[in-house]
Amino acid sequence: MATTVHALLPAKQPIRLKQIGQQIAFSIVVVLITGITIFPLYWMLLTAIQPNDVNVAYPPRFWPEAIDLTSFVEVFGDFPLAAWIMHSALIACLATALALLLSVLGAYPLSCLRWRGRSAFGFFLFFTQMMPEAMIVIPIFIIYRHLHLTESLPGLALVDSAFVIPVGVWILKNVFDGVPSEVREAALVDGCGVFSVLWRIVLPLSGPGMVAVAVVAFFYAWNDYLFASTMITMQEIRPASSGLAGFITMGVVPIERILAGGLIFALPPAIFYLLTQRHLVTGLTAGAVKG
Repeated sequence: MATTVHALLPAKQPIRLKQIGQQIAFSIVVVLITGITIFPLYWMLLTAIQPNDVNVAYPPRFWPEAIDLTSFVEVFGDFPLAAWIMHSALIACLATALALLLSVLGAYPLSCLRWRGRSAFGFFLFFTQMMPEAMIVIPIFIIYRHLHLTESLPGLALVDSAFVIPVGVWILKNVFDGVPSEVREAALVDGCGVFSVLWRIVLPLSGPGMVAVAVVAFFYAWNDYLFASTMITMQEIRPASSGLAGFITMGVVPIERILAGGLIFALPPAIFYLLTQRHLVTGLTAGAVKG
C-alpha cells in the first residue's frame, strides 16, 4: 500500500506545474486585454493635459512631460459644453423613460398573454433591428419636418427610444418568462386584473431587467450622433454628441480640446454604468437559464 502511494506522488508535480502555467498564461492574456482597452483612455487623458507642441512632437511621448489644463478650461469657456451636456442628459433621460414604458408594454403581452399572431409580432419587431439607421434617417426627417418635431429635444428622444424598444422588449420578455406562471395565475384568481398583475407581481420581480433596458437606452441616446446632427441644427439646443463634432474644422484641429471635451462627455455614462453594473449583468443574463 505504501509503495503504491509513493508511486503516485511524483505524478502530482507535473499536474501542479501545468495548472501554474495555465494561470500565468491566463493572467498575461488578461493584462494584455486590459492594457489594450485602457490605453486609448490613457492616451486621451495624456493628450488633453499636455500642451499642443508636446502632443505633435515626434516620436510621441508616452509619459506626461508638462501638465497644462488649459484645454479643459477652454472647452467650457469658449464653447457651451455644460449646456450641451445638459441637453444630452435630457434627451437620454427622456429616451430611457419612453423605452422602459413601451418595452414593458410590448414585452408583457409577448411573455404573459396568449393571442393570435404573437410569434409573428415578436419576429417582425426584432427584424426592425436589421435595418441600418442611415437608410431611414431621411424618411424620418421628412416625417418629423411635417409634424414640426425637428429642432426639438423631446422629438429627438422619441426617435432614439424607437431604436431601443425592440431590444428592450426582448430583454424584458426573457425576464418576464422567468416569473412563475403559478404566481401570476394565483393573482388573477385573487381578483387582480391583467395590468394589476403586471404592476404588482411582474415588475417588482423584474428589477434587474428594467435596469438593463435603462442602461441600453441611456447609452444609445447619449451617444447618438446621426439623428442628433440631422434633427437638431440650432446651436442653442445642440446635444454634446453633435456639438463636440463641431470642434473639427477645415482649419486648425484643436486635438487637445476635442479629447478634453470627449473625456468630460464620457464621464456621465461611465458613472451611470458603474452605479448599475451589478444589476445590469443580472438583467442581461435573466431568462438565459431556466429550471
